[in-house]
Amino acid sequence: MKTEIFKDEGYKLMGAAFDVYNESGHGLAEEIYQECLEIELELRGYPFQSKQELACFYKGRELKKRYIPDLFVFGSLVVELKSVSQLAPEHEAQLLNYMRIAKQPVGYLINFGHKDTLEWKRFILSELITGSFNR
Repeated sequence: MKTEIFKDEGYKLMGAAFDVYNESGHGLAEEIYQECLEIELELRGYPFQSKQELACFYKGRELKKRYIPDLFVFGSLVVELKSVSQLAPEHEAQLLNYMRIAKQPVGYLINFGHKDTLEWKRFILSELITGSFNR
């Protein structure tokens, strides 16, 4: 089932994000949450890469412009962090672009800026799911 793809990895990621939110609260700068989440992932022993540049191409030529998602977690989840009062469609579009360029079918948009709770959304790009992702 497509919705099951990288489910365990997502639970682990979100557990770490909820710990950061519970410890730090809402409304701090996005860079603070980025660093806190990196520490939390490291403490839990979860593999991640921070601010890895994604090359963009046009007609086979590499562009100078790079996309830079906040995190890749478990080598399979594209993670974009925000600290805004409410997520907007452009935040979703940003993550979806990162997922397409990275050729990764699962992404998480996590917002630490919402007052009452950690706001998050999981996205799956079914066109990127192949037999190698049946986990």
